[in-house]
Amino acid sequence: MAIDYHKLKNWHFPPLQHSYSEKDSMLYALGIGVGASAAAPDGEGALRFVYERDLQAMPSMAVILSHPGLWMGAPEAGIDLLKVVHGEQRLRLHRPLPAAGTVTGVSRVKAVIDKGRDKGALLIVERELRDAAGELLATVEQTSFCRGDGGFTQAGQPGDETPPAMPAVPQRAPDLVCELPTRAESALVYRLSADRNPLHADPETARRAGFPSPILHGLATYGVACHALVRSCCGYDAARLHALATRFSAPVYPGETIRTEIWRDGTRLQFQARAVERNQVVLSNGTAEISPA
Repeated sequence: MAIDYHKLKNWHFPPLQHSYSEKDSMLYALGIGVGASAAAPDGEGALRFVYERDLQAMPSMAVILSHPGLWMGAPEAGIDLLKVVHGEQRLRLHRPLPAAGTVTGVSRVKAVIDKGRDKGALLIVERELRDAAGELLATVEQTSFCRGDGGFTQAGQPGDETPPAMPAVPQRAPDLVCELPTRAESALVYRLSADRNPLHADPETARRAGFPSPILHGLATYGVACHALVRSCCGYDAARLHALATRFSAPVYPGETIRTEIWRDGTRLQFQARAVERNQVVLSNGTAEISPA
């Protein structure tokens, strides 16, 4: 079944209520490695995310709340789910994410973009998170690359315009560098907060997918980069981070060190992250916005 543009643009997502506790916020932070940095000489601020005294939620946790799940696997979506990869992730925080609470997420298909029969299609899904009082907390935007579903406009269907590309990082040395380890069990811990795809736990599933061993979730790598920015640019004050966007370039294997390279322009940041052991960029074209100290 091919993509039906109108069906996707009008896809019905029921509102999803998601209640989370302080324990959930701490578990998420541990899953992206915050606990390891808490033991570092300059890492006392990390305790704000893994210890109940003055607890804060890591801003990137918003991307896992009220997630609509694997809806693209429904036959009527016309999408080859096995060929879908996570391309980009954007997050805008309208107010700090509480350390515990109940949010309601409402998703919509924002764009369906035809990149051609040989290249595939892009699907952009936007999700708004609101608190119990109906106040907007965050806007989450996920771009999925549907590698097997391009060419639908050739059959006379419409398609949306490709949004502006995320900017490349500057061609100069970064202003700041933050290296954070991931642990061998990182994916096993992170999956308790979010995606339980066996690709991130089961070696046999990973090999069938073409990987030598289970890989870390892309959104866990995204969380590690968020941690690096909150640590290096916000003094571990989560309320200072207002936006975070990046492109997924390559997988990370649990146990690798992630080096986040940061360029500053006032309150606007650009960044990329690389797996140190392979010297491979894993997150590219990253941008963030922070408030002044």
